[in-house]
Amino acid sequence: MGRPGLDRRHFLAAAGGLTAAGSFGFAALGTGADALTSGADTRVRYWNLFSGGDGYNMIAMLDSFRRDNPGIDVKDSTLQWGSPFYTKLAMAAAGNRAPDLGVMHLGRVTGFSPGRLLDPWDPALLAEYGVREADFNPELWKRAVVDGKLYALPLDIHVQLCFYRKDVLKRAGLLGDDGRIVPVTSTGEWFDVLKEARKATAKGLQTIGLWHSDQNFQWWFFVAFYTQLGGTWFNDAETEVALDTDKAVQVLEFLRQHITDGYADPGFGGTAGAEQFVNGSPFAWEGNWSVPTFDAARVDYGATPLPPVFGRRATHAESHSFVLPHQADRGGPANEGAHRLAAYVVQHARQWAAGGHIPAHTPTLSTAAYRKLRPQNEYVSAMDHQATEPKVWFAGSTGILAQRVGPIVVSSTTGSAKPEAAARRMKSTLAELLAMKNPMDGRTAAQGGAGA
Repeated sequence: MGRPGLDRRHFLAAAGGLTAAGSFGFAALGTGADALTSGADTRVRYWNLFSGGDGYNMIAMLDSFRRDNPGIDVKDSTLQWGSPFYTKLAMAAAGNRAPDLGVMHLGRVTGFSPGRLLDPWDPALLAEYGVREADFNPELWKRAVVDGKLYALPLDIHVQLCFYRKDVLKRAGLLGDDGRIVPVTSTGEWFDVLKEARKATAKGLQTIGLWHSDQNFQWWFFVAFYTQLGGTWFNDAETEVALDTDKAVQVLEFLRQHITDGYADPGFGGTAGAEQFVNGSPFAWEGNWSVPTFDAARVDYGATPLPPVFGRRATHAESHSFVLPHQADRGGPANEGAHRLAAYVVQHARQWAAGGHIPAHTPTLSTAAYRKLRPQNEYVSAMDHQATEPKVWFAGSTGILAQRVGPIVVSSTTGSAKPEAAARRMKSTLAELLAMKNPMDGRTAAQGGAGA
């Protein structure tokens, strides 16, 4: 069956960039006519969204690739994170001006019209360069497959973590003989831990920072704890909402209790949680990308996946993945170079792990070098307990699902809505999203679904 035609309006609406698209130029969309570097006979144009510490680590990995592969000239471009990046990538693919290699959050792949805006990977070519399905967590690899074809090559998973100050927890008697936080297996045990930690916390500091007013973090936390309860989102056909409102209420009440019991201060928000953690607050729920920040601050800390308060281990996870933006004439040396570059970076992700991310390439996780990384070696188990968003076109990092449902979670956590009312709103919002058509191809989740 043919798919509807795509125009500029569809791309901008799909990526959430209707107003932002005009704010950046599209000079980078061209193929580039500058000369190849000395000794190179192939150019690979590569777009990514890595800035800050991630950007420095990626540059170091690219420099290593260049040294080891002098015949390939890598022309890398770092673009603005979030919707602007996805808008630009979509328009480039639609206009046959796409780079040879790109990066996407794995949760966004299903909504990016695989087969139209993305080209599939060649598993045989990846295997030739040393990357095989057996080298990846099965569930992670499965998420990268759409309609039986591999459309993403995972580089990592990045997860939400429970960071804890060892000095404060030691005073509170909450460290085990191994120097790590005592195990927590229920909501009661978790709030007991917070109660004891608060007694050992200096005045003026909150007990935990959990981004209570941020729609993305609150949504990520909800996904983690709802998954711990075994909650589901939709039926198999993706025609009906299967959200269990009773379980949703349990999660919402749990998140809200951090504020009502005084452990999280409603007067603090945003980055205040990390700042207070550096200053002596015992806990912060943050993404693993905070590891370099806390390392630089010389904090004596540990980090575990979010506590399994509902009995099942699960923490929210996303994945940076390599993709092949659609090219009408994809193939030849540039395509082979893109496969070689992606495979190289995936296999040499020790540098990437320094930024806190868990490498997707499982052989890397078993190396002595990785096992020595702290606190990475404490939360590496998250790879086997990923709580991910449903595999539908409107999910994924900065996606419509978080934009629509995240504020509902915030309203409950901060107290402007009761958990029962918030759970009902979540369910009705999910029904609205199921009925929406993907602007990329004009199909609902049920019509264009994420076939794996």
